[in-house]
Amino acid sequence: METRVKLSDNGSTPFAKLLGHNPAILQAWDELEVTLFNRSGLDAALLEQVRRTLAFGNQCAYCMAKGKPNEVKADKRESYATAFAELFALDHLSISGAHFELLREVFTEKEIAALCAFICFITASQRFGAILNLQPVK
Repeated sequence: METRVKLSDNGSTPFAKLLGHNPAILQAWDELEVTLFNRSGLDAALLEQVRRTLAFGNQCAYCMAKGKPNEVKADKRESYATAFAELFALDHLSISGAHFELLREVFTEKEIAALCAFICFITASQRFGAILNLQPVK
């Protein structure tokens, strides 16, 4: 099955080649991704589990092919972050103040803000891939 928009010549991955039709968007997107993964203050393993959780909630075949989230969570932070991500993917409007109170048990305000930004960015990326029918590389 082909992507709904042909891949451009710009970019190093199929996802980037979709964004690569607009090099300025690709560059800014890449910079934000690097910032969120490397400068958010959150552990890379936790972020990867959140990304995997969202992949299945957002039904991005390209992202789901990178693996399922761990069934056994490493700790309470990972458990809360992935549960929050799953809830966000299912129905972001159902998130209440009580959910943020739970997050505050294990995350600082700065970390909660970074987690929410990461979840929104990854959701946008995955839904972009999903609507354009981005498939795993075979």
